[in-house]
Amino acid sequence: MDDPTARIVPRLQFLVRELPCVEGRPWDREETPRVILVATCDASCFFDLNFLRKGFVLSDLTRPEKTGKEEEEPKKPSTEILRNEIREGLGALEGSAIGLAISGISAGLDIGFGPFLMAVVRTKLTGEFSEPILALIGANLYAVGFLFVVLGRSELFTEQTTLAVLPVLGGHSRPRALVRLWAIVLAANLAGGAIFAAILVLVGPALGIIDPVALGQIAEPLLGHPWWVTILSAVLAGWLMGLLSWLVAASRDTISQIVIVWLITTAIGIGHLHHVVAGSVQLFGAYFAGQNVALGELGLVLLWSTIGNILGGAFFVGVIKFGHTTYGKRPTQHNLEARVPKEEED
Repeated sequence: MDDPTARIVPRLQFLVRELPCVEGRPWDREETPRVILVATCDASCFFDLNFLRKGFVLSDLTRPEKTGKEEEEPKKPSTEILRNEIREGLGALEGSAIGLAISGISAGLDIGFGPFLMAVVRTKLTGEFSEPILALIGANLYAVGFLFVVLGRSELFTEQTTLAVLPVLGGHSRPRALVRLWAIVLAANLAGGAIFAAILVLVGPALGIIDPVALGQIAEPLLGHPWWVTILSAVLAGWLMGLLSWLVAASRDTISQIVIVWLITTAIGIGHLHHVVAGSVQLFGAYFAGQNVALGELGLVLLWSTIGNILGGAFFVGVIKFGHTTYGKRPTQHNLEARVPKEEED
């Protein structure tokens, strides 16, 4: 197993500071000052100097997960969630281009099973149920593809709009690396979605399980809107996907993750919000099936959806969650006990 210390020790530069700081929580200036050794090295093992200046230290990313009493706590602290998200984001930012592309194509393919099931239900149950019931069933099936992607740990663009922003905000990576990641993952996701849509159009009608008209019906809610409506719809979808990423990191078991993914992506589906990757499968499916979708219109919808998804995930979740965790950190139990005077014994 690779020993991270063997890799980083030659690059260590030690900065000695006399700071009344205790790792992982705000300092109490009445505490005995401690000598803090701060290692400025690569992202696999670091203490963030910016966090030191703000009064707390981002823990060593190579540290094992906490065990014992802390694992029994019902909720993870926001700093622990942020640390996990930064670790995940750094892993993606530092990933190889070919690895990211393969994972991105896999995500684009897997997410297509949601629109596939929606089209099957539209074909089989139209006339049997009312339109609101069909829409509700379709929204629940829309979530299936997201479950495959999120639990399967494939690279999905709308997760990276939040995850990959956090290391950049913390100063652990550069914006250029972020743009590189987004470009590779988005292109791979769209390629996977287009491939799945082509398979869908070839196989579905041949098996008699999908009527091409149904492909046009599931794509129709994404079309015909002004550009600003599409962008705002995509902002909401990106916002929800950013929350999904944050809440999945906060959850402690697989069942919780399944419920979170199902609830959030069903909300996206029932609201017909513009998710650039899942939406690409719907749009490419309708286009390949000849359901009156112009290529130019398809491209514009994907463009506005991409912009909105980035704004929703990066700002409304990434920036805000980073800000409230970094600047609005609640006092720990240790500090509360230190600051609250004890009652005098009789």
